[in-house]
Amino acid sequence: MFCLLSFTPFQPTPGLAIWSLLIFLLFWYIMSKYAFIPISEALAKREGEIQTAIDQAKKAREEMANMKSENEKLLAEAREERSKMLQEAKDIKNQIIFEAREKAKEEASKIATTAMLDIENQKKAAITEVKNEIGSMALSIAEKVIRKELKGNMEQENFVNSLVKELNLN
Repeated sequence: MFCLLSFTPFQPTPGLAIWSLLIFLLFWYIMSKYAFIPISEALAKREGEIQTAIDQAKKAREEMANMKSENEKLLAEAREERSKMLQEAKDIKNQIIFEAREKAKEEASKIATTAMLDIENQKKAAITEVKNEIGSMALSIAEKVIRKELKGNMEQENFVNSLVKELNLN
């Protein structure tokens, strides 16, 4: 058991330390020449690609913002045009209604004028017909008076009065 207590796998000695330092420096030189430079170049290249991607993303965001503002402008113009079209349609509708009302008033006026003329013509025709009937009645009365032989004026007046009463009753 005494043997196991004194055993140490690494015992630092100056020769071992120098050899370890030399091997480490040689390893560091080989690694820097063949590994560190390509790794740093790959990292720089990757950093450039990332920066390019970031720049492209910023550019794309700016373009999207521009497109969004253009879309909003187009939407505003479309809304304005739609409101103009609706206003024009309302104006046309109101104009058509106004024209229809005016035309209806003109037609009503023409119909009323025509009706008044027809009434006036019928009235004149009725008056003419009444005058013609009165004339024929007067002729009929005169004919009856002449046919009858009367003895005196008094009889003639009585006869005419009776004929007039007869006509008024009819």
